[in-house]
Amino acid sequence: MPRAVDGTKRKNHRKKILKLAKGYWGRRHSNFKTAKDAVTKGLSYAYRDRKDRKGDFRRIWIIRINAACRDEGISYSRLIEGLHKSGIVINRKALANLALEDVVAFKAVTEKAKAALGA
Repeated sequence: MPRAVDGTKRKNHRKKILKLAKGYWGRRHSNFKTAKDAVTKGLSYAYRDRKDRKGDFRRIWIIRINAACRDEGISYSRLIEGLHKSGIVINRKALANLALEDVVAFKAVTEKAKAALGA
């Protein structure tokens, strides 16, 4: 059976890959063979990093909470322990947002956590 060299399926497939490689440097955006490798690797990185982004945000929130609660005279780990003991259920995203935007409310939460630790 002869090999199809100029069929529409082949052209469409190549066009799709080269469209995804738009903006790549050097031959990677124009040569199908190298573009195919670059696009495959790029898509796998994109998939992996969408998962990693969640962890990155969690790290940022923890850093912000730690900085804010150090001003209140308590460490991050003690704050979280105090929140668990006092029965306050609040996620780290909301807690970090509270620390940035509503300092008075964050201070109140910190005081509750300290009271639970002291008891």
